[in-house]
Amino acid sequence: MTRKQKRLSVIAGLGAVLAVALGLILFALRDQIVFFYSPTEIHQKAVATGVPVRLGGLVKAGTWKRSGDRNDFVVTDGTTDMLAHYTGILPDLFREGQGVVVEGAMAGDGTFAATNVLAKHDEKYMPKEVVDELKAKGEWQRGEGG
Repeated sequence: MTRKQKRLSVIAGLGAVLAVALGLILFALRDQIVFFYSPTEIHQKAVATGVPVRLGGLVKAGTWKRSGDRNDFVVTDGTTDMLAHYTGILPDLFREGQGVVVEGAMAGDGTFAATNVLAKHDEKYMPKEVVDELKAKGEWQRGEGG
């Protein structure tokens, strides 16, 4: 075997090892490579208690209740509603009827225990995933942002 053939075989071997490693990484992360889940997807996938996920949708009108630092509100995708609890200061742009992405985990009682709340940054912006989910449910109206 010549030096050139040895070099090519080493390079091919390293390429194969890297391809296998990448495949294993992507397989392990297949359910985590997502920006957020809608309330319907969380119910369908039966996300386990304590598993960190992001919940996205609209804050349902008339559901936001504040008691000191504790905030309770319902996140909806038009089909499924999910009660979320957050303790802390909400972003200034958080309001009912607006798009929101909430980071946290499912609690044992079926509610969502939020650790972080992300609100949209201006009156016309809404995350693309929220817009797509609302369009799929028939709730999207032109001019709402996106």
